[in-house]
Amino acid sequence: MKLNKILPYVIAIAIFVLASIIYFHPVLKGQKISQSDITQFKGMVKEINDFRAENNTEPYWTGSSFSGMPTYQVSTYYPNDFVRVLDRTLRFLPRPADYTFLYFLSFFVLMMALKVNWRLAILGALAFGFSTYLIIIFGAGHNAKAHAIAYMPLVLAGILWVFQKRYILGFLVTGVAMALEIYTNHPQMTYYLGFCLIILGIVEGINAIKEKVLPTFFKQTVIIIAAVLLGIGANSPRLMAMKEYADHSTRGKSELTINPDGSKKEASKGLDKAYITEYSYAKLETFNLFIPRFMGGGTVEELGEGSNFYKTIEDKAGKKVAKDYSKQALTYWGDQNIVEAPAYIGAVIFFLFFLGIFLVKGRLKQWLVAATVFSVLMSWGRNFEVLTNVFIDYFPLYNKFRAVSSIQVIAELCVPILGILALKEFFSSKITSKEKQDALKKAVYAFGGLIIVGFLLAHGFSTFEGLRDAQYNQLPGLTDAIIADRKSMLFVDTLRSLVLMILSAGVLWMLLKNKLKQGIVIIALTVFVLFDLISVDKKYVNEDDFKAARKIEKPFTASATDKLILQDKTHFRVGNFTVNPMNDGSTSYFHQSIGGYHAAKMGRYQELFDYQIAKNNMQVLNMLNTKYFIVGNDKGEKQAQLNPDANGNVWFVDKVQVVNSANEEMQTLDSLNTKTTAVLDLKNLKEKINFPKEKDSTAVIELLNYDVNSLTYQSKTTKDQFAVFSEIYYKDGWNAYVDGKLTPHFRVNYVLRGMIVPKGKHSIEFKFEPKVIQQGKIISLTSYGLLLLISVAWFFYEQKKTKNNVQ
Repeated sequence: MKLNKILPYVIAIAIFVLASIIYFHPVLKGQKISQSDITQFKGMVKEINDFRAENNTEPYWTGSSFSGMPTYQVSTYYPNDFVRVLDRTLRFLPRPADYTFLYFLSFFVLMMALKVNWRLAILGALAFGFSTYLIIIFGAGHNAKAHAIAYMPLVLAGILWVFQKRYILGFLVTGVAMALEIYTNHPQMTYYLGFCLIILGIVEGINAIKEKVLPTFFKQTVIIIAAVLLGIGANSPRLMAMKEYADHSTRGKSELTINPDGSKKEASKGLDKAYITEYSYAKLETFNLFIPRFMGGGTVEELGEGSNFYKTIEDKAGKKVAKDYSKQALTYWGDQNIVEAPAYIGAVIFFLFFLGIFLVKGRLKQWLVAATVFSVLMSWGRNFEVLTNVFIDYFPLYNKFRAVSSIQVIAELCVPILGILALKEFFSSKITSKEKQDALKKAVYAFGGLIIVGFLLAHGFSTFEGLRDAQYNQLPGLTDAIIADRKSMLFVDTLRSLVLMILSAGVLWMLLKNKLKQGIVIIALTVFVLFDLISVDKKYVNEDDFKAARKIEKPFTASATDKLILQDKTHFRVGNFTVNPMNDGSTSYFHQSIGGYHAAKMGRYQELFDYQIAKNNMQVLNMLNTKYFIVGNDKGEKQAQLNPDANGNVWFVDKVQVVNSANEEMQTLDSLNTKTTAVLDLKNLKEKINFPKEKDSTAVIELLNYDVNSLTYQSKTTKDQFAVFSEIYYKDGWNAYVDGKLTPHFRVNYVLRGMIVPKGKHSIEFKFEPKVIQQGKIISLTSYGLLLLISVAWFFYEQKKTKNNVQ
């Protein structure tokens, strides 16, 4: 290959590396970005990482969070995970520069598939990668989301190659890209990508009907589906484990038909509608896609000395107080509970998107506009219930995801694609100058008009009052001051977007008038895009978010309370009630915690917390072997409280109380003495069981050894007894053995394990042996093999066919 052919790609990669490193330049000093979610994640995975280091194998279970749960959605390395090696190779830069580089590279490949000039492809990649939403998710620690978004353009590239009849390349890229996409382990983003692909398929299908080429379309569809299925198959252990766990998680269907207060519970197979749509974009808030602080930016913003907010506080309380308070001013006046930053796509690239609407022809434009409109409408959530409820009620899996506003990632992807296609057409000699002028004028009128309409709507129909403004009532005039600042921010950023639009339109107009060359125009637009996006990005994610690596790698320091508890070398659990236990990964860093930090925790355990622990049911806390509580004293300091009534790791009960439903089982726990009685739902029994009725007062059972994925007990009794183990029941993996013989065990007390222990002296062992991993391992290896073999065989077949045609 000649140097001039590969040089553009070398230049592109070099630019992407430099752009990623320069933006996140603290990584050059060895610093790491501080991410709240990742900090909590460090606590969740501490036990898992320690086990890996010591045993050089995967545990697939962790006991340090939520009293025990599978690691499938926390951190798991799967067998035959070759795609992980490829991903790590592509992400060679320090985090989060690695994800940003992936944004750029993946989008560049998509532009190549669309036959865009490499210089425009670089511009598009930078516009996509620096889109504000794609940057701000690093601050929150949504790495998996960023990871999934980064591979979306690569999947599209492969599929578009198939539709261009470059079948071998399209098949291989689609399969590999889908494997990478699934590997990122963010089902919600991949699910949203599916909508984008479906809309593309509909547009292509309609075109095939019009052009009477349905057989070709069906062939292409089969190739795409085959590649996607092989990409999915390559992730079989991951997906099969995830599917298995999903039914047990908070995303699964609950057996309970009552609420914690006893009232009737609304039937649902997924998440609650209010929870799903908690983060919904208001219709008016959509304007912040191209006017950054249309609704005040993030929940809090820093306001300078010239702001009304600062001056009002300074007049009442002095300069020092004003300086402190103005750093955390509540500028956001939308109706979402919290917003890190506006999902700003950019005024420049949005203007180019509008140019594409008027200049680009054909089905690509139809797809991109339709997908963008769809994502905006869906992001309104509870503010557009007539559409949202249809998807929640009738579309598979839609009710498993929350934060519907994040479906705007489709727009984040489609807007820059059409924007760059608009430039491609604008630079083309196949379109007349008059057509370009007309399209340019229409884009200016339409986009400029939309900006002005947004400004007028905000002033005409909004009060600019925020959800938390009541806290400003203590200082007279402060609410009026913050409202004045919100209006000022809207005016400034509206003007900013108009100016950037005019500048962008101006350089394109000068190109038409032969006053600027094409290369200069591309450079100018690149500068405009980078200024537009980075100046907004830097307000929310910048060098201040980085810390020394040692503080990030070891985010938690053992307090005096932690050290005191750690002196106890027995096996037990800790309940930290200085925080919300169900939203706390820090305790898991040091102890076996009854709480944890994860969006998809086990559903039954969440219910146990909501129905019992939240009501301070000590019997339930005792059965979880909560030996220590961490509480706050009068001074707000942490202190440890010993719970002498904790049931221990395992105990024999006098009787088993059988009930007929999950409701009865949960309600029985309200007053159950967990030391003497176990409650069991009859529906869990496949056959009638005769539970022991005679109590052996001399019976002894104890835990001999605790490991993450195996526990060994020893029992000694003169009669058969029923034992309750203070471990979470999970039927799809945990097996019980008595003296090496597989023995049935049952779910009791809603979440724990129970077993009939035969008389005599016995060794009892629980082992976590998930079959799904081994089953998925075989499918994964087969999928990799087929993807490679089909591609190679197809290539040689085409070579042979070409050779025969030549002869």
